[in-house]
Amino acid sequence: MTLRAPSPLELPLDILTGTDGDVELRENDRLLATARVASIDVPDVPGVSYEAAEAAVGRTPYDEQTHNLPTCFVCGPARAHGDGLRIFAGPLEVATTSGKPAVFAASWVPHRNLSGGDGHVASEFVWAALDCPTGYCSVGARHLGLNGNETALLGRMAARIDSRPRPGDRCVVAAWSTGREGRKLFAESALLSSDQEVLAVARTTWLLVDRQVQLGAMA
Repeated sequence: MTLRAPSPLELPLDILTGTDGDVELRENDRLLATARVASIDVPDVPGVSYEAAEAAVGRTPYDEQTHNLPTCFVCGPARAHGDGLRIFAGPLEVATTSGKPAVFAASWVPHRNLSGGDGHVASEFVWAALDCPTGYCSVGARHLGLNGNETALLGRMAARIDSRPRPGDRCVVAAWSTGREGRKLFAESALLSSDQEVLAVARTTWLLVDRQVQLGAMA
């Protein structure tokens, strides 16, 4: 999935499927997003215990005063329990300048209202859980010359879901930076069970942008 422009709220949008299976999201003639089937393999998923992830939450770099988007559905600290996912990733260890990428992690117990029709967490919420932690570790990549105060937006994301947790399950979301190319930041993430079984993985590209672009005030 590649995001091309901000999607408006409370307006009808068109979903178009091509003969090759590619999908476009449009607002009239304006292209908002594209998607296609992709294979993804993330071979080096770090093992992170639920207890270690809980401790990492205490080191999350943002709170309601410092978070750029405090009402973000996934990682917004201004969201109440049951209203957002409240996934607050933090580094597993205190950040260093050793040149080694920091792994960010968060503990997560999915709320009952995230259940799909089969009793498991719906796929769209699994995708969402894999999203924001990669942004946290991307702007927190000191070894790539970032200081954590940068503004970034998700540009592209691919995910593979092998198994979905049930609401109430203790889960871990882990994310780590994989590189930088100019203003593009690359990262991967994984959703783990409390037994450190890999349930889903994702690969993302984030774009460093002006703060006004993040707020939707500039094209």
